[in-house]
Amino acid sequence: MKKDQILEKLKTVNYPGFNRDIVSFGMVKEIVIDRDIITIMLSFSSKNEEKKEQLIKSIIDTLNTDNFNINVKILEQTNSDVVDTTNKEANVQGNIKNIIAVASGKGGVGKSTIALNLAAALSSLGFKTGLLDLDIYGPSLPITMGVNKNPIVDENQKITPIEKNNMKLMSFGFISGNQAPVVWRGPLVAKMTEQFFKDVNWGELDYLILDLPPGTGDVQLTLSQKIPLDGAIIVTTPNDISLTDVRKGADMFKKVDTSLLGVIENMSYMNIKGEIPGKENQKIVINNKQIDVIDGKFNFNFNLFKSGGGLEESFRLNIPLLAEIPYSEDLMLSIDSGDPLVLSSPESDVGKIFINVAKKITK
Repeated sequence: MKKDQILEKLKTVNYPGFNRDIVSFGMVKEIVIDRDIITIMLSFSSKNEEKKEQLIKSIIDTLNTDNFNINVKILEQTNSDVVDTTNKEANVQGNIKNIIAVASGKGGVGKSTIALNLAAALSSLGFKTGLLDLDIYGPSLPITMGVNKNPIVDENQKITPIEKNNMKLMSFGFISGNQAPVVWRGPLVAKMTEQFFKDVNWGELDYLILDLPPGTGDVQLTLSQKIPLDGAIIVTTPNDISLTDVRKGADMFKKVDTSLLGVIENMSYMNIKGEIPGKENQKIVINNKQIDVIDGKFNFNFNLFKSGGGLEESFRLNIPLLAEIPYSEDLMLSIDSGDPLVLSSPESDVGKIFINVAKKITK
């Protein structure tokens, strides 16, 4: 066998607990062929001996051949890209039953709005709920919840989340001041992300909803490696440019063995209502669409651009389409006022959509 043949075979060996192979993780440092001996130099950071033996066995079984002896040499590394994930719960302060990420590879699709109203809906259903804003560079929770104060540090040097509307809230904006720009490199962002779990006393929670920043960078990698995520919800808009980035974010969660709970399509359509005096039980045409007028009133959904992006992505991932959320002036005003629509108008059409999503999540 040649080195490139061996490397191709090693690409079929996954790191234990991940759907990602040891070659893409950068663990294979060198391949040495000396007569009838193949030596694999492997960078490995975990102190878990069982996991180490499991990996060595997988490599030997994969390269099994009568013509060569396989030798796997472990190079102990503390700065490997792979982090031991066997005790993720130890990285979380408090007793949290379910941790769910609201994510997208794309900015501007409404993740923060979705996360806020989903958390509020879960709280309205009687669940102990927390909401964590993980966007270090652009925290939005102080605005969307109308909170302008700093959290308290207790006698154990743990941060106490701010409570409002029966929800526990935490954001970097509460600590730094929402107007201060953050100019940090990746390692600081990763460290801050970890501290939101280790140094915040979340107490007893049924659900902790995470509002993730766009992309697949330091925050997402830290979560997948160190935090016991129970699932992720993917947010998209109908258009292709959004779906392109969203697919990358969704595929990242699949690679790190995080369950995808479903897709939410935001800004799906506009609901148009109106009244035409004198028009009784007729059909009219608006923008090439035939509309029923009943008792002088009409009500229809209008797609501003295109439709079906969320459904397409749910088919691709083989997960449910949890909701299609329309453009809504009331939803926008609720975000600006710091009063979640689910709590201020639970009987509104959009409020009912979020409550229905929350019920689906709990199942």
